[in-house]
Formats: sequence, C-alpha cells, structure tokens
Amino acid sequence: MRITLSYATSSDGYLDDCSNERLILSTPEDWEAVYALRREQDAILIGAETLRRDNPSLKHVPTRVVITRSGNLDPEAQFFTVGEARRIVFSEKPVPALESVAEVICCEEGIKARRIVTELERRGINRLMVEGGAKTLQLFLDEGLADVVRRAVNPTILAGERGYAPFRFVPDDNATIRYEQLGAMEVSTITLHPDHSKEERKELAAAIDLSRRCTPAEGSYCVGAVIVTTDGTRYTGYTHETSPTHHAEQEALKKALATGANLRGATIYASMEPCTIRKSEPESCTQLILKHGLRKVVFACYEPNKFVRCDGACTLRAAGVEVRVYPDLADEVLRINAHHWK
Repeated sequence: MRITLSYATSSDGYLDDCSNERLILSTPEDWEAVYALRREQDAILIGAETLRRDNPSLKHVPTRVVITRSGNLDPEAQFFTVGEARRIVFSEKPVPALESVAEVICCEEGIKARRIVTELERRGINRLMVEGGAKTLQLFLDEGLADVVRRAVNPTILAGERGYAPFRFVPDDNATIRYEQLGAMEVSTITLHPDHSKEERKELAAAIDLSRRCTPAEGSYCVGAVIVTTDGTRYTGYTHETSPTHHAEQEALKKALATGANLRGATIYASMEPCTIRKSEPESCTQLILKHGLRKVVFACYEPNKFVRCDGACTLRAAGVEVRVYPDLADEVLRINAHHWK
C-alpha cells in the first residue's frame, strides 16, 4: 500500500484552534490540489475527532475509513449517510450502533497503524490518504508507515494561544522535498519512501510465474518466491521444489544460504503472504525472514484462512521489516490455487 499523509497548519504549526468553529487554513487553490490528490486514492482515513468536529462527507471517495477508541460516533453523521462509498470503522470497542452503516473492525488489543494497513490491504486497498488530526497522523509516522507527507502551511494565520498543541514533523535526511506555492499556501511534498512499484511488480510477476511450477497439493498453496540480495544476486524457489515440506520462501532461502550469501538487507518477493504457523517445519517463513535479517517483504496475496490464521504482514511490520503488498495482483494468485475452492 502507498500511504500519503495530508494536513494543513497555521504559520506556528497548529492544525486547529480551541474555538467552536473550524479553523479554515487552506486556500481555494490548496483545496483544489487536495481534491485532485483524493481522486487518486482508493481510501481516505480520518480520526474520530475530525469526524465529530468537522462532520465531513468525503462524498467522492470510494472507501471512507475512521478510527475511534471509544466508539462514540454518530451513525447519522455525513460520513455514514452521504453517498454510496464503502465505510470502515476501526474501533477498540464493539459499536453495534454503527454495524448497519459501516463495516466495524474491532481492535481490542489497541489500534495500530500496521493492523489498519493490513486489514485495508486484505480488502483490496492499494492507495490510502490519511487526513486525521495530530494523533492519527502520528500513529502512522511512529510506525514508519507513511510514504509521502503533504504539508501545507498558511503563513497568514497565527493560531497562538487559541491552538491546541502544535504538530511538529521533521523528516529525516533521506527524505526528498518538493516545494510549491498555492495561493497563500506554502506546500511541501515530502517523500519518505521512494515509489519502487515498477520493479516490485516485475519481481512479483516472476514469483507468480514460479508458483505455476508447483504440483497442486491438498494441504498447501502453490507459491513462488524470489530473493534479491543487496548486491543484486537473485535466488528463486517454489513450494515443494526440493522437499514435500518446504514452502517457497524456504526453498529460495536454502539456495541462498548454500552459496554463503549475506541475506541481511535483502528483499524477498512472494506470491503469497509468508506464513506464521507451521505444522510440518519447526520455523515459519516469517520467523526465517526475521532470523536471517531480510529488510523488505513484498507479496501479492494475503494467505486465505483455509488452514490457519496467518498474520505474517503484521508480525513483520511489528519487527520493523518493510512490507509492500499489491492486492490488485491477488486474483491471479488465487486462480493458480483454485484447486482449493473447487
């Protein structure tokens, strides 16, 4: 998923003030650019406080997402009643009052950005824009799950003592920044993670092609995997290539280790999400990826809940591994595994 954070501040860094009325920061030129950016997204995510305070409709957005800890949201809000978009609520508590107007995903363990991203990817979301308040924006920044930050500053507005705590974001030295002037607004587009989707899709296509070599089996999925080390060396594998108990990731790792390859910092591309529970082997593919220090995992399809409940993406993200998923390629992986649903 490609994640963009978008927000506007006053000249002294405030997102809003303490008055009963919304603090208008953006100029018409800036709003036009924001609307154009929204049209490129599969989903827009806001926080509960933004929903309660601003009552946005987000009427031209395909999927609307809101996160709430209390579950205290009005089912009559425009977010739920205007338009035909899909609506998803992440809540730390059950909210029966919203179940008729939205899909409610209960996160009793606490709302985490990695869980939000995983659940949205499972539902086919490939591009997400986050427009929440400070807490919502910080949630994604703290977990390293923001790719682009769009910061618009209105130098003509000083919130001062009227404001809540200012929102401060300082990009690291590896970020690239593009500046533009939109009316009175000074806009910075800060790229934290470059878009490598073209090369990632190419390697995923190779992994999917490898999965076609598998002999369909009742107790396993047909999966292909490609490992690319930091020096560009490639190792490939597919399910049961050399052993009736090996997964595709294991096969590729086995070949790499046999040559003495340094796997630290490597990227693995798999047609399906790396497993977290194994019955036939002592270590899952997710454990092996962490054990050998791979830094990035790219896959096309989340593992269906046919055999076990896999949690590879969340586990890897929690350990600091970069995870990229391309849900639009999942259908092909499922077709290759169609023998499981005949």
